[in-house]
Amino acid sequence: MIEIRPFASLGRAEHGWLSARHHFAFGAYREAGRNGWGRIRVWNDDAIAPGTGFDPHPHRDMEIVTFVRQGAISHRDNLGNQGRTEAGDVQVMSAGRGITHAEYNLEPETTTLFQIWITPDQRGIAPSWGSRAFPREAGAGFVTLASGRDAEAGGGALPLNADAAVLAARLAAGEATTATIGAGRLGYLVVARGSVTLNGESLGERDAAAIEGAEVLALVAGGEGAELVLVETAPERLAAAA
Repeated sequence: MIEIRPFASLGRAEHGWLSARHHFAFGAYREAGRNGWGRIRVWNDDAIAPGTGFDPHPHRDMEIVTFVRQGAISHRDNLGNQGRTEAGDVQVMSAGRGITHAEYNLEPETTTLFQIWITPDQRGIAPSWGSRAFPREAGAGFVTLASGRDAEAGGGALPLNADAAVLAARLAAGEATTATIGAGRLGYLVVARGSVTLNGESLGERDAAAIEGAEVLALVAGGEGAELVLVETAPERLAAAA
């Protein structure tokens, strides 16, 4: 089963400095059937105005993945971690037993990003944060950015405390690639830039597809190319607090 979820169908929140779209229930947004997907609890599509951002606030027992689409986001937390993650790169914060962090757009342009919350395998672990740059070239297919599987984390992916993996692909105009969602697993695909066809279905920029069951995903980029983010996850959503 593949359910296309157009960008126009997402929840919406406008805060002046922040324009947000919600794939799943968040804040005041509630909609039947949009309470998460497998281990994914939150997928927010945020546009943050220059010189603004999220002041220090706490989280616990949640894996929080940030994929930057445009601009950059600057992070600092009460563990002493600091970093700047720019477009195409990713950061992962394991909130564990508790962390307080702030995120700001210190760039002269609007920063756009996906922030994805994934429920953890274990509660109460030591909190951590990390970021890294990933290849920006088309032609490599899906690259694993973060993973709860040891073998993938050992290959350079950021570690996740969750039975899930975050992947991304850059496709040139007309380029084709595939991905597989295994039996009993779920996938959630969002077009970060450009457009694609997914098993013959058209997805535009910032559209999503919720995938259930054993599926080979056949993707072909549109005429402007495409950038894709895919989360593959166990089906259940564990209880966790953020």
